[in-house]
Amino acid sequence: MSQSSSKRKTHLPCRQSLTRPTRMTARVLHKVFVYGTLKRGEPNHHWFAKSPEGHHQFLYRGHTKEKFPLIIATDYNVPFLLYAPGKGHRVQGEVYEVDDAVLKNLDILEDHPSFYRREEFEVERDDGREPKSDRVWIYSIREFRKELLNKPCLESYSDQGSHGLRYVERYLRDRSFDIRTAVLDQ
Repeated sequence: MSQSSSKRKTHLPCRQSLTRPTRMTARVLHKVFVYGTLKRGEPNHHWFAKSPEGHHQFLYRGHTKEKFPLIIATDYNVPFLLYAPGKGHRVQGEVYEVDDAVLKNLDILEDHPSFYRREEFEVERDDGREPKSDRVWIYSIREFRKELLNKPCLESYSDQGSHGLRYVERYLRDRSFDIRTAVLDQ
């Protein structure tokens, strides 16, 4: 091999596949407040991990700045946050950071926007750290049967709570039961 051909081989341009810039997509993150079966240790917490490529991270425990009625209703003991600001308690729960994939799964579980509505509300931290409060997504029922306001209001929900009303998971429910009819003011 001649000296000139040897030089050509050592000075070949880099392959395009090695120098091509990679495209990084920005991940949009949301803060979601959960107060019922989505909390840690509760029956629907696994919905945070339904999307293998999704992101979720527990941030802190907190409570709603406004009072809301948190009730347990239907034959299946489902917790509901009713949109009736000023009634009930400052509801305790957990704040999570989630990406679009996880938020989409939570919307499916909560049947947003046709059953629950996901709206931004102010939540205050329980740990005293800054920021002391955040605007976060919360799922609530807006168009509910007014008699639901007569149910006992909870400050905090647990499936194992002293109320003795164990949540019945969807796969165990009567398929003909329409939860909307029991809850929504139609």
